[in-house]
Amino acid sequence: MTLSTPRWWYDRERRHAPVTRMLLRPAGWLWAAVTARRIARTTPVPVGIPVISIGNLTVGGSGKTPVAREVLRLLRAAGVDAQALSRGYGGRLAGPVRVDPAVHSAADVGDEPLMLALDSPAWIARDRVAGARAAAADGAEAVVLDDGHQNPALHKTLSLVIVDGETRDDEWPFGDGAVFPSGPMREPLQAGLARTDAVVILLPADIADVDPDLVATFGDLPVFIARLQPAAPPPPGPLMGFAGIAKPWKVERALKAAGADLVEFAAFPDHAAFREADLRALTDRAAVFDARLITTEKDWSRLPPAWRDRIISWPVTAVFEDEAGFAAFVRDAIQSSPAGGGGPRSGGGGSTADAGIWGQPPQSASLTALPVGEQ
Repeated sequence: MTLSTPRWWYDRERRHAPVTRMLLRPAGWLWAAVTARRIARTTPVPVGIPVISIGNLTVGGSGKTPVAREVLRLLRAAGVDAQALSRGYGGRLAGPVRVDPAVHSAADVGDEPLMLALDSPAWIARDRVAGARAAAADGAEAVVLDDGHQNPALHKTLSLVIVDGETRDDEWPFGDGAVFPSGPMREPLQAGLARTDAVVILLPADIADVDPDLVATFGDLPVFIARLQPAAPPPPGPLMGFAGIAKPWKVERALKAAGADLVEFAAFPDHAAFREADLRALTDRAAVFDARLITTEKDWSRLPPAWRDRIISWPVTAVFEDEAGFAAFVRDAIQSSPAGGGGPRSGGGGSTADAGIWGQPPQSASLTALPVGEQ
């Protein structure tokens, strides 16, 4: 299912679409009740290795996948064989399947797993327990679970919630707090935060400081700040942008903030499957301005192969303001867990290699050698 995100979802003052909000509110109560019942009735299953969940409280647009990629990078740089696990939303395969970008398409495994697999081993599985066990059998020492906060199947070592830090122009990441479809929430805010170990606020690159009111929302929970930084500046010359993500207006704003000569922008529903007719129409429109087409890395992964050479991919990365503090927080959570202490393959003792990962690290291990930063 593709979803066109209403902008009024993110207005916490309820000034827009009041009748629609009211009519949809009972459906939101039902959605919240079903989610709560499913979580309460499920006993999480441990799989013998640490599981780090990267999730959110809204239906999309928070930046989970860039943060998951960064967590995987930090772990793997420290010598931990961390592997990604995703449901594979939008793909036809049920899994468990290890994603191979050279073989699989977004239609097979979904667009987000393809992005994760560019940097790290990645798996898709609708049955998350089976997927985590497959990763462990493949040698994984930790699993990074993408979009797992509302999935209670796996026992989680650490649950991180990613929050969009955009609060300009009266935008608020949780809207008025209403649950889908009356608002953007997957579940009530406090219910989701009760299962959260830390919050990552992901700021656009052009916001100077995080909104203190947003930080205060999370009470005593540790809060880390990251920025969604372009991997490279937009190319010169006229550009026509397009995106099919939960908040396409963020891409338009980011391109302009990065200095792009953006002549026009087209928004598509989240996870949209781009048809030949769509791409021809975009090409014809761009030709009016003598512009090239540019889109997100996630959208680019869903393009038909014949179109990829004609459209520019614009990747972004999550960069933590206090990378050392965040890395140490993740390290300590892993080491204090029954699955993480002493190394998953060592039974608590560990080989020399395990000691470098889970015990006293070598100085070159960028994750485990870091001191705990201030929260």
